[in-house]
Amino acid sequence: MLRGFGMLLPYLGGVDALLLLVIAIVLDACVGDSPWLARLLPTPATLVARLTARLDRRLNRIDRSDAARRARGALVSLCLLLGALSLGLVLAFAFREVRWGAVPELLLLARALSIRSAWTGMGQTLKALESGGVEAGREAVSPLTDRQTWSLDIHGVLRAAIEGGMLRLACGLAAPLFWYAVLGLPGLLGWAAIDGMAQVIGHDVPRFRQFGGVVRQLRRLAGWPPMLLATLALLLAALFVPGSKALGGWRELATARRHPWGPLALPVAAAAGALDLAMAGPRREGEQVVKEPWLGRGRARATSRDLRAAMALYGVAGLLLVGLTVSAGLIAAGLGL
Repeated sequence: MLRGFGMLLPYLGGVDALLLLVIAIVLDACVGDSPWLARLLPTPATLVARLTARLDRRLNRIDRSDAARRARGALVSLCLLLGALSLGLVLAFAFREVRWGAVPELLLLARALSIRSAWTGMGQTLKALESGGVEAGREAVSPLTDRQTWSLDIHGVLRAAIEGGMLRLACGLAAPLFWYAVLGLPGLLGWAAIDGMAQVIGHDVPRFRQFGGVVRQLRRLAGWPPMLLATLALLLAALFVPGSKALGGWRELATARRHPWGPLALPVAAAAGALDLAMAGPRREGEQVVKEPWLGRGRARATSRDLRAAMALYGVAGLLLVGLTVSAGLIAAGLGL
């Protein structure tokens, strides 16, 4: 990781890449969830998700054989990933040749990070539950989860909000930070491509079981390092959040072993243990019951207090992730790596 930062530290139009990262984080923390910004400048993952949805409608038809759907899905996944990596490489060279190339790189980096949106989503869910009841809570939590929210009770809404926040911390902050630190813009856009595809076709359900198989494997492979980083940040954050137990989070990591979520289960298990909760688990999706293992061995009946504690964990862990990344960059600069 330090060597990766060493490649990022040359000046871009007079602005150091490490400073760009800090400015991008501040920008996202201030206006990252603004609706006008989402319309004007969608995130890279959102653009990939839109393209993936179009390709899914054209290529993943139920009248085709499993082998054909698997092959088409693999082709789509690899082409979009290679395209994102290539685009990142081209942009990295182009921005370094242009006098003000730091400006578009800053905008791209700020849109690829996601800090504020999950915090806002958890807060809106809490407010909706307290003011409008479970129906309002279901509507408010829907942007944070891919679950079918219509059947969730109040405890299910709270668990979905906590799960969604922890996954956003890992996928929207830890992963972009890690891959930008290691590979620069190619790594940043490569992860955005994987994350965007996974949002659409990465679910292990009958429709995407064949077409999204390669995407699920890509997310597992690329997700391990940043998920471990996010898990470490959450365990450290639990030391500073009243009512959270870092040791409990460490113990409950065992429930993430062989979980269908793969590395994504780690930060959720850490948060569940720190808050003495049980998350994920069996649930109803339409007419089907999804028999999924629990993450954590605590209470399934989450409360508003748990969501407030989860928001505190999210905030402290986010600060720790930023601090670790900036510290790694400063160390790399000092060592000349």
